[in-house]
Amino acid sequence: MPSFDIVSKVQWNEVDNALNQSQKEIGQRYDFKDTETLVEKNEAGISIRASSEERAKAALGVLQEKMVRRKVSLKFLDVGDPETTSKGGSKILVKVKEGIESEPARKIVTAIKDAKLKVQGAIQDAQVRVTGKNKDDLQKAIQLVRGLDLGIELSFVNFRD
Repeated sequence: MPSFDIVSKVQWNEVDNALNQSQKEIGQRYDFKDTETLVEKNEAGISIRASSEERAKAALGVLQEKMVRRKVSLKFLDVGDPETTSKGGSKILVKVKEGIESEPARKIVTAIKDAKLKVQGAIQDAQVRVTGKNKDDLQKAIQLVRGLDLGIELSFVNFRD
């Protein structure tokens, strides 16, 4: 029986490349000179530290620009609010979202059911598997899901005949 999976996966190598490029640009740019601006990856996500809130936001802009150039969707990024640090600087935490959470997964499954296509959607871990008897119905389901605005980046993988 034909099937495919709907996933939300980040290309971590491209995220690392964008992070390295943004660190390099921040180190070379004149407007970041003597601002102690740092962009680093840690277990919580990507941490941006600077001597002022404006410099932290500018560094975030550089990071986002590099992500777009590396073809990493900004929908993967969950940007936190700027926080003040103990030395009067500013810190922004950017979390990288991966996987489909339960609420958007339920929306996908209900949209497929409401469209009355001859396919079934099932939530499995952080992905949705769609099965059906006909390839054309599966392709209609893909078009339907692409039309939904869920606020996350979706990919369609493991298309099996």
